[in-house]
Amino acid sequence: MLQTPTLTQYLLRHLSAHPDQKGLTMIMSDIAVIGKALSREINRAGLINIFGLVGMTNIQGEQVHKLDQIANQLTKDYLRQTGHFSALSSEEEDGVVDMGEYGKDARYVIAFDPLDGSSNIDVNVSIGTIFSVHTRRDDVERTDEKQFFQTGRSQVLAGYILYGSSTVLVFSFGDGVHEFTLDQGLGEFLLSTERIQMPEKCPYYSVNEGNYDYFPQRDRAFIDYLKAENKCDLRYIGSAVADFHRTLKKGGVFMYPAIDKDGTGHYKGKYRLNFENKPMAFLAEQAGAVVLDGERNILDIEPTALHQRAAFVMGSKAMINHYLTS
Repeated sequence: MLQTPTLTQYLLRHLSAHPDQKGLTMIMSDIAVIGKALSREINRAGLINIFGLVGMTNIQGEQVHKLDQIANQLTKDYLRQTGHFSALSSEEEDGVVDMGEYGKDARYVIAFDPLDGSSNIDVNVSIGTIFSVHTRRDDVERTDEKQFFQTGRSQVLAGYILYGSSTVLVFSFGDGVHEFTLDQGLGEFLLSTERIQMPEKCPYYSVNEGNYDYFPQRDRAFIDYLKAENKCDLRYIGSAVADFHRTLKKGGVFMYPAIDKDGTGHYKGKYRLNFENKPMAFLAEQAGAVVLDGERNILDIEPTALHQRAAFVMGSKAMINHYLTS
């Protein structure tokens, strides 16, 4: 007999307490179905020869993997027919995707990274799907990219699915961060942690130190502090969802500072504001942490471009205060 609530049971309980969020609870249920489908494809990728590159680059100038393409198409096709979204944007798409007749009267728009950590796909390292939902703006056309020029604070749902030793779904409606783990035998997500709070302690820091010499001085000084004075151990996977998830559960600092490899003094962020930074910052704040772009709280930034990038520095309030004074 099951003692742990399923995702469906949890969502029904949430809907009973928040009857105005029927659409959001249905969206969360739909995203869980996508997670199950992608988990299945990822787990058998080597068996059906869907590893490797497809010989093209995406809007970000990155090599596209076969699973990137599969995940993007599967997510688009499924979300389109739900009727919940007037438009969607994907890290793999140049512009906004029109939902057609399905989205004419829809209330929401969604931005997603279908498969974060693509470079890790072929070597069986954790990867993930990230999603961010906003209420549709009435002041612009439903397929206008300005639909996604909304601050992180206006998100109504955000989360990610982590495909690792188990498949984990983490999300928030703005009332805490909740974690569900997929029971492959049952085919159901079961509640594993309700209302995650990131520990105040800093046992680990996560950063690509290969770029250390190209970071701004503040970031280098902060990393030196974490190593020498705070005695943090380095843990870095190179998959944003995996590094974020560990930091959220175990505590610490996770950062991807802006870099200047050309020596021009112009530092550029890597993570995408709409597809990675905003949803992860939303979850972080719900769990008691803070995420900056190096100066500003990510949640206060209003994007001016669909694929805008920004630096990413996540930690407890105490760690972020120390960062700002480094």
